Amino acid sequence: MPEKKKGFVFEKSISELESLVQQMESGDLSLEESLKLFEKGVKLTRTCQSALETAEQKVQLLLEKEGSTETVPFSTEGE
Repeated sequence: MPEKKKGFVFEKSISELESLVQQMESGDLSLEESLKLFEKGVKLTRTCQSALETAEQKVQLLLEKEGSTETVPFSTEGE
């Protein structure tokens, strides 16, 4: 699991990912530039996924501490 960098901000990383996608979809980049952006995007995605997994674990622990034994799957809009 990738470690979060110091100063990591989830929302900023998501915004950066969206920007990378827009740049790559524009079709104005060379193959080399596209590959560099793709690699950066993969790293950001892994870091964000790790942050989401950590947040989910914290929510589970908080629910358990509150005496709730029901686990409800988390779903986002669009799933």
